[in-house]
Amino acid sequence: MVSTLIIPGLNGSNDGHWQRFWAREDPTSHIVQQESWTYPRQADWLNNLEIELEKAGEAFLVAHSLGCLLTAQLAGRPAARRVKGALLVAPCDLWATEKLHPGVMDFHEMPQEPLPFPTLTVGSLNDPYMPLDLLMTYGHVWKSEVQNLGLAGHINIASGYGRWAGGYALLDRLKAKVGSRTKRYLPA
Repeated sequence: MVSTLIIPGLNGSNDGHWQRFWAREDPTSHIVQQESWTYPRQADWLNNLEIELEKAGEAFLVAHSLGCLLTAQLAGRPAARRVKGALLVAPCDLWATEKLHPGVMDFHEMPQEPLPFPTLTVGSLNDPYMPLDLLMTYGHVWKSEVQNLGLAGHINIASGYGRWAGGYALLDRLKAKVGSRTKRYLPA
């Protein structure tokens, strides 16, 4: 069975966040842990993600905010071959995030490469971390389908997203899209 790796963003998606509900409700999923949720270092976070992908063999990724950028950093890396698909929810713009949380991140730049795995990027009209026009631009750059949820904020606890049952439907849509494609060969 293909597992689901959940990748929170800055501060780790606290209890009550939809990602925590998903981790508890889906026995095939778990959260990719990080040494520091409050001062993220891109190299360390990426290393942890790659280790988890290696353990999983193959996985779907469900990322939020800064976790979306981490997922996009897999482009061009060997671990990307293990990703069946990725649901990227409310990706953040590094400039906007740095403005809202000065001096807490050690992430280098916005990922600029097409993603080598199927993705569905979800955003909103009023996300303070990523304006919709910029989300559409990155959706194009990453070769990702983009879903606009309307006035949904950052799709987190503060914007009213606890369990978020509608998110399951988006993940199911991504999985169906992947299922309709020819199965990829993974070297042993």
